[in-house]
Amino acid sequence: MTELLAGPIADRHAALGASFAEFGGWNMPVSYSGTVAEHAAVREAVGIFDVSHLGKALVSGPGAAAFVNSTLTNDLGKIAPGKAQYTLCCNDSGGVVDDLIAYLVGDDEVFLVPNAANTAAVIAQLAAVAPEGISIIDQHRDLGVLAVQGPKSPEILAALGLPADIEYMAFADAELTTADGVAPVRVCRTGYTGERGYEILPRWSEAGAVFDVLLEAITAAGGLPAGLGARDTLRTEMGYALHGHELGPDITPVQARSSWAVGWDKPSFFGRDALLAEKESGPARRLYGLKATGRGVPRAGCVVRSADGAGGQEIGMCTSGTFSPTLKQGIALALLDTVSGVRKGDEVVVDVRGRELPCEVVIPPFVPSHV
Repeated sequence: MTELLAGPIADRHAALGASFAEFGGWNMPVSYSGTVAEHAAVREAVGIFDVSHLGKALVSGPGAAAFVNSTLTNDLGKIAPGKAQYTLCCNDSGGVVDDLIAYLVGDDEVFLVPNAANTAAVIAQLAAVAPEGISIIDQHRDLGVLAVQGPKSPEILAALGLPADIEYMAFADAELTTADGVAPVRVCRTGYTGERGYEILPRWSEAGAVFDVLLEAITAAGGLPAGLGARDTLRTEMGYALHGHELGPDITPVQARSSWAVGWDKPSFFGRDALLAEKESGPARRLYGLKATGRGVPRAGCVVRSADGAGGQEIGMCTSGTFSPTLKQGIALALLDTVSGVRKGDEVVVDVRGRELPCEVVIPPFVPSHV
């Protein structure tokens, strides 16, 4: 059995009484005080997540930004240095190798944050077409990532002297005083919860000291440390895609309603021809939200059928599903066949362990965004 990887502050999680589970090859904290309490803390106050398992890669050299722009889907030309952008690395058939955040540092430097399990694949795909002079360095264990999320997050950062008044998807480099000294950090106003928040990147070796300072301020403000359980319920309420569920090598951005992250007018990016063809012809399936109207919780892998009585036609499958702590009902994301003619407001049924659960078809998000 392959040994699970540990993040830079695993000792802190253990000391806080976290429960753990495997995610992307990493041993990750699932919850501390309970998923529902942690979810509520983020929606109503503030929470902190350790997501240091996320990948990090630095693309540098003359024309690095132009090179990245010729490979990943979104258009880096639409943002200025100091801004970040959600983008996708696709394969030749238009499927998604990974979704990631690109930090535009300058014309000659782009910092990438891919998903943990896909970092090597993204780096390899970029390296295979990189021209001479472009360097792609894996910084996975050089930097940690701590996400401070919730309506009180700006006051937390401001009180600690960190840049809080920055635009959405902007980043700035700063310093934070810790028990061990002054730690340089990169602060980006982004996150995966739908609440106002920031992702803070310290050095791997200094992540523990930075976490301690942040956690002290957060708990004093009525917040909590939060784990993967709350991260998943929060992102599902927002309809945010998770690679391996709503996105994947056989799921395209057109199918996943992520076309907004594609620079359609660009002359070059991975998977361009296939995606243009699918956009023109229309996808065979498309991502929708499902809101349970009966008692029950749909889960990933559950079959979705048309609501025409027992044995209705199979029209898709749930890609994610959970109980929504905010709505107090089951919700899911599902890829549904377009030939079925399903549309917003329709009723479908989800096969939950042999029982039909009626659901309403909706367009995510399930709750308002406050980013």
